[in-house]
Amino acid sequence: MIYIPYYNVLSLPDVSCYYQLNYLNSMSDKTISAGDKVLFLMLKSNKKEGEITAQDIYPIATRGIVESIEGEWALVHTTTRVNLDSIQVQGKHYQLEMRVRPDVEDMDPEDVKKRFHKMRSDMLQELEGTQWLMGARNYVMRWQNMNELVTFTSGMLQISSEEKYAILEEDSVAKRTEMMEKAFHESLELYKVNNEAKTAQEQSHEQIYREQALRKQIDFLQKELDKLHPENMTDVQKFEQKIEESGMNETARAEAEKVLNRMKQEGQESHEYGMLYDYLDFVTSLQWKKEAPAQIDLAEARKVLDGEHFGLKKTKERIIQQIAVMALNQKQSGSILLFVGAPGTGKTSIGQSIAKALKRKYVRISLGGVRDEAEIRGHRRTYIGAMPGRIMDGIKRSGASNPVVVLDEVDKLVRDYAGDPSSALLEVLDPEQNATFTDHYMNVPYDLSDVLFVCTANTTDTIPEPLLNRMEVISFPGYSMVEKFQIAKRHLLPKAMEKAGITEEELTVTDDALRCVISDYTMEAGVRGLKSRLDTLCRACAVTVVSGSQEHVAIEPKDLRSLLEVSPIRHDRILETKNPGIVTGLAWTQAGGEILFIETLFTKGSGKIMITGQLGDVMKESVQIAVSLVKSMFPDKAGLFEENDLHIHVPAGAVPKDGPSAGITLTTALASLVNGKAVSPELAMTGEVSLRGVVMPIGGLPEKLMAAQRAGVKRVFIPEENEDDLMDVAEEVKQALEIIPVHRVSDVLEKTGILRDCGQEAV
Repeated sequence: MIYIPYYNVLSLPDVSCYYQLNYLNSMSDKTISAGDKVLFLMLKSNKKEGEITAQDIYPIATRGIVESIEGEWALVHTTTRVNLDSIQVQGKHYQLEMRVRPDVEDMDPEDVKKRFHKMRSDMLQELEGTQWLMGARNYVMRWQNMNELVTFTSGMLQISSEEKYAILEEDSVAKRTEMMEKAFHESLELYKVNNEAKTAQEQSHEQIYREQALRKQIDFLQKELDKLHPENMTDVQKFEQKIEESGMNETARAEAEKVLNRMKQEGQESHEYGMLYDYLDFVTSLQWKKEAPAQIDLAEARKVLDGEHFGLKKTKERIIQQIAVMALNQKQSGSILLFVGAPGTGKTSIGQSIAKALKRKYVRISLGGVRDEAEIRGHRRTYIGAMPGRIMDGIKRSGASNPVVVLDEVDKLVRDYAGDPSSALLEVLDPEQNATFTDHYMNVPYDLSDVLFVCTANTTDTIPEPLLNRMEVISFPGYSMVEKFQIAKRHLLPKAMEKAGITEEELTVTDDALRCVISDYTMEAGVRGLKSRLDTLCRACAVTVVSGSQEHVAIEPKDLRSLLEVSPIRHDRILETKNPGIVTGLAWTQAGGEILFIETLFTKGSGKIMITGQLGDVMKESVQIAVSLVKSMFPDKAGLFEENDLHIHVPAGAVPKDGPSAGITLTTALASLVNGKAVSPELAMTGEVSLRGVVMPIGGLPEKLMAAQRAGVKRVFIPEENEDDLMDVAEEVKQALEIIPVHRVSDVLEKTGILRDCGQEAV
């Protein structure tokens, strides 16, 4: 007897089956030949040779006879089932005690045969329409009984080893037949379901592949049509193309594609479609690709600045330095420049000249009155009516990634409950942070490191310190009379004539008329008012030319009153007579410099001090310092302050005045009053004083000296520490004035003759 261990295979009696000869030989201890008796031992689990033990073998086996050997195959016919009463395993050697286990024939053979034919027919029906039908039909039709059918299909039955052994173990033919039918039909149904699922899946995949292939063809054909008729592209197609060509960074591209997919899903009927469209239109309109730095020609840049702006020598030199540094470092930007000066001094227009000199786009962003942080950083898209901030909107308008951006009027940002817009500007203007500037509306970073920012302001007093520290302040002093004349003649008048459509053959404005407009019809540090007056003259000329009354108009100073239809501005001039207690001071305003009269008067009283002229707190404190200084310098005159009331007035009374530069003027006026010594009206002064009698420095010196020149002043006292600021003063102003630096109050009183005439010594 040859023992063949089998795992998970059901071998029933009365079955003729081919087995692979090399497998049978490998599992037995001798070579198998025809006529050998074999015993199929059913294993509980799959184990290798030498690992099988008695506990791994089920106690019922199937006996058979090798009928023939045909090449690599052996035909074995199973005969009966046997009970294994004793099992001993030693390698490939088995010692078994067995006895035949007979079947209980409790079922009509014809009934068994009918059920067999039904099962075979069901299997053939299930194979209909499959690729295995032709080969499987002949194989199936050779099965002669139920045992053969179940044995040959046992490897495909979806039942466990225990269930297969239960079939082999069953003695009742009727019960065994029911078990085999149940296992067969359950496996057949499971096969049918799996086959249907597989077929459905294949059909689904085929449909998906087909759709994908068709979509690719449609997309290809649509792209070809779009090339011929781009106006017929849908919004989605336009944005797909824009996103593909934009050169966005990965974060921005992912966000844009996310919004685009949402736009596809929502459809044009959705109430959010417009918001999604606006967002994609904005981000795809930005220039994401880095632009190569343009070759910087320093000589050309200087030529542009000099050609478009007269004067401003120091400012233009600083700009040239900035451009030179950018050229050496091959960088698109540099220090953040802050131009500070009075309106009309060219702060904004010089930003446009910088853009022209660098061959870049120019954008102006006005920040005056901005009070909401969202105006700078944008609104989040969760809000209705959300918009990008002014910075990114300006970048979009420029159409470039490296424009010159002029942030106008940064001193007029407003901080309130809505936020602090100046804090939002910190990231924009910080070179260490703006490479990843994130606008709330975009919600993706954008690189601002290549943008050259230029800021403008009228004063630095209202700019927060953290923001001011990020910028380099460049002062724009007011223009002198000579500079205004050259600006008017070279730039303003030709532009005004071009704007009005007037030619040189139709209008002539004499040099005297220009100077008269500057001196008598404008009062400013810049040239904005001058431009407005010249526009008015050109419009008046246009009426005359079009009406045909004159072919050529020549404007003289005498014609200005009627043509401009305004009265000449009355600038303060020096007094014709000198009186004790009255001294000329100098003041700075946003419209430029002005002279300021300090008037003092004693009246009978009890030592009260009256101050009129709308003086601010700083000037009121200067009055107290001046009174104390004069009392200490002239102790013999101290009784005058106790026996009289002191009245100090600074005309004009309707104009508010404040600032730390009137101390020396107040002190000199009081010294003149108590000593009865008049100061020449052709002499003016500026400077703050301390209780130690020191004249301290002030600001706005160029504007103040220009006001002195215009008013007819001949001599000016300035603080000694402001002497270096004279390099910013126009040459014609310095030539017209005698400028005297002073260190102490006594120096001023001596040079005015007050101390000397009183016989007092310098304090």
